[in-house]
Amino acid sequence: MYKSDITEYDTTHGGAFDRGSADSYYGRPRRPHMWPAGTYHGDMVTELDPKEVEAYNAGYDWNEQYGDKKDWC
Repeated sequence: MYKSDITEYDTTHGGAFDRGSADSYYGRPRRPHMWPAGTYHGDMVTELDPKEVEAYNAGYDWNEQYGDKKDWC
């Protein structure tokens, strides 16, 4: 499905992979997006090309499998 080696993706803060993993961590639904200038800096981009959508989903899936979840307690 997705590349399991995260080194294949740009993991820059605000990038598609980063935002996918963060959405999973915080229990948010999938909503592919990225912040090219860094998270919450500049404009959020929601119209992603297929490789960016793949990176977002890979980040989300990676955190679902290997990451953790925000403890809201």
